[in-house]
Amino acid sequence: MEKAGTSYVFAVSGIKNSGKTTLITRVLPFLTKHGVKTAVIKHDGHDFEADVPGTDSYRHFQAGAYGTAVFSGEKYMVVKREKRATEKELMKLFPEADLILLEGFKDSSYPKIEVIRRGNSRKSVCREGLRAVATDLLPEELPDIDVPLLNLNAPEEIAEFLIDAMSRERPRTVSSDPVLPRRSESDGIAGPA
Repeated sequence: MEKAGTSYVFAVSGIKNSGKTTLITRVLPFLTKHGVKTAVIKHDGHDFEADVPGTDSYRHFQAGAYGTAVFSGEKYMVVKREKRATEKELMKLFPEADLILLEGFKDSSYPKIEVIRRGNSRKSVCREGLRAVATDLLPEELPDIDVPLLNLNAPEEIAEFLIDAMSRERPRTVSSDPVLPRRSESDGIAGPA
């Protein structure tokens, strides 16, 4: 897999409680097994607790620090108050990633896999960029879907779909109808290689 300081970007989308987080956590071990260094960025439409109550860094933040950081020999965590953070800004934090999965982003132009799960949804809510649907429904139950249907209960198959997409698609700019955009180190999406 060619990597020149850029990351492929793919969204995992669907309605609330469709199983996006579960799907990502089930696919990640297979991506890791295949050597794909993957980062995940999740959008939360509500405010969230970014730290563990009771820890020193949590207490610092609650006391008024605009930002806190905790680090060890192998990882770090930064919590920062910022009104308009975007996924593109957060992507810059993962320059070594082969793949960045975005959880949510159903209305974005990013290429995406949509989760459609029995008892939760029966139709696509993604307006553009849909490349596949991960589902436990039968094809005849989704007659309006014209992209590949992936077995929701086969995470290795979904990981292989992503790896295949990364190996066969040439990155394109967002403005040129992205097939599988590759984020550049200099912010934004890189053009064709």
